[in-house]
Amino acid sequence: MIQDSGKKRTGVLMGGTSAEREVSLRSGKAVCRALKSLGYTVVAIDAKGDFAATLKKQKIKRVFIALHGGHGENGAVQGMLEIMGISYTGSGVLASALAMDKVASKKIFLYHKIPVPPFHIVTREESNVRGEGKGPSHLASRYSLGRLQFPVVVKPATEGSSVGVEIVKDEKKCHAALRAAFRYGETVLVEKYIKGKEVQIAILDDRVLGGVEVRPSREFYSYEAKYTSGLTEYIFPPDLDPATARKAEAAALAAHRALGCSGATRVDLIIDRQRKPYVLEVNTIPGMTETSLLPKIAKNAGMEFPELIQRILGDR
Repeated sequence: MIQDSGKKRTGVLMGGTSAEREVSLRSGKAVCRALKSLGYTVVAIDAKGDFAATLKKQKIKRVFIALHGGHGENGAVQGMLEIMGISYTGSGVLASALAMDKVASKKIFLYHKIPVPPFHIVTREESNVRGEGKGPSHLASRYSLGRLQFPVVVKPATEGSSVGVEIVKDEKKCHAALRAAFRYGETVLVEKYIKGKEVQIAILDDRVLGGVEVRPSREFYSYEAKYTSGLTEYIFPPDLDPATARKAEAAALAAHRALGCSGATRVDLIIDRQRKPYVLEVNTIPGMTETSLLPKIAKNAGMEFPELIQRILGDR
């Protein structure tokens, strides 16, 4: 992130072209409302097409990035803004790219001895699965999943918001799950399914802000459960004993730092039945919708939404 303080004309980048476009639009609108309530001059910009020209035309000197997934979260937009000399919120180019790539981030976590679920990487080429779903597939074979045993979690390597994620309990459904995940990229991550508590830890300015346990009515904290009111129960703070809570927070902060993140992030973990925390991923641009976890965690910590936005901008 390029540092730039003081109240100025602020652009809010939202929308974009990723699979998370609609959620991003909701996040961006919420951020715009908060900034306007604080007296900022706000320019809402849909990050599709030649939006760099819009940034120039509007004479934007800094932006609040409310993009989720795709180029908005993988370092591409951050790199463009740096070239343009525009300051922005959140993590820099490299940290954004590493966090968005679940395979790369897991390798870094392993290097730093941060616990992650056992996993196996499947590429489209080796899977023999075509995007249109034609032809035979050996993907359901247990040999193609390394040493993993069912159930497993299948997820695209470079998507967020649980897009394309599915829990697979047997070989029969493995082919369809992997084929669906390949719609979002050339690489798919297959993780050991760990039964346990789903916990999210928020990091703000390199410190733990707080956490929440999510109890979805669906099988897991899916895209639908995340963005549909009433489908998830939120427990503040997470229902963990003090020692386990400290371990979860330490693992989350370690993951944030290992990737070189800055600003606000949300780290997703699973706590198994032996109370061991496993880091699933780091979200460098957490959602800012009415059902998003970072604002909920901040509010539980005594920080209202407008203050959170200001803190992310670096104005407080």
